[in-house]
Amino acid sequence: MPTVFETPGALAGSVGKHLGYSDWLLIDQERVNLFADATGDHQWIHVEPERAKAGPFGATIAHGYLTMSLVSLFLPQIVEVRGVSMGINYGADRLRFPAPVPVGSRVRGGGELVKVEEVKGGAIQTTIRVTVEIEGSDRPACVVDTISRFVPA
Repeated sequence: MPTVFETPGALAGSVGKHLGYSDWLLIDQERVNLFADATGDHQWIHVEPERAKAGPFGATIAHGYLTMSLVSLFLPQIVEVRGVSMGINYGADRLRFPAPVPVGSRVRGGGELVKVEEVKGGAIQTTIRVTVEIEGSDRPACVVDTISRFVPA
């Protein structure tokens, strides 16, 4: 269940607060292979399970950018902003991949509202730090500061 803000302006009062978590998502080989096809990154650590068993991670792992791209799936599960005519993915800052995601793992995103500011045209710009956790791991798979703009209705 996402944290709900009735208007973009309501976000300002929650800077520094944790917004919650997404659902867990299984990272299976099919998802990794489809990402490899979409990006052209067919490195064996991602797409060759037999070879990867003897590799540095003991199994195939998700691409770092696949893990980061899942933030687009996780964010609507973490936060909902109402009273907008549109929301815009404006970009990202400070991206890190502290731990690999072995195929067969489950991941989820957690969000913290880091910054809220009004930008030209009256939109509200937010920075939400999303930490992608690996179930059972002490280290996150990905930490990224996402930047979104919400245009009031």
